[in-house]
Amino acid sequence: MKETFNVAVIYGSAREDRFCDTVGNWVVRTLKTDSDISVDVLDPAVLNLPAAHVGAEHQGVRDLHVTLAEADAFIVVTPEYNHSFTGELKLLIDAAKAQWKRKPLAFVSYGGMAGGLRAVEQLRLVFAELHVVTMRDVVSFANAWGRFDDASGVPVDDGTDAALGHMVTDLKWWAGALRDARYPQATPKLREVG
Repeated sequence: MKETFNVAVIYGSAREDRFCDTVGNWVVRTLKTDSDISVDVLDPAVLNLPAAHVGAEHQGVRDLHVTLAEADAFIVVTPEYNHSFTGELKLLIDAAKAQWKRKPLAFVSYGGMAGGLRAVEQLRLVFAELHVVTMRDVVSFANAWGRFDDASGVPVDDGTDAALGHMVTDLKWWAGALRDARYPQATPKLREVG
């Protein structure tokens, strides 16, 4: 039986006219071509999470918890604002706890000269506290606004699809390994012959 993985793609910005839609939509379209993956999108602009932590009574928090709990893996599409990640992304991360635990996460970042990598490094520290395994490889777009075709929303660099494919291959491996570890009773035991 072929394994399939539910990947939650998390948009890291909620600003109006955000470039996150261009980068995030490319990631989602690319993932949907992989028959091993089903995709859910978590968008802080749509969830409209409350600024105060009110728990799952809020519909956005409830929806967030369900999507995170059902996910086998995550991809965060993050910009870099002022050498860090956004407040909306931190609010989304902090609105859940157990739903993140023992799952893999990959990053697609974008920004100016650093390509969002300073945001990624800070996010690694945050996700380590939540027992999330972050992938080493990152797909990063320095000076991102000139790196995508305006008409198609696709990166103009041919190597980018391969970089995302490599990262997703590792993400799926980790998703399978960690899912088996989280649910060991679901893994069939081999009988000794002999």
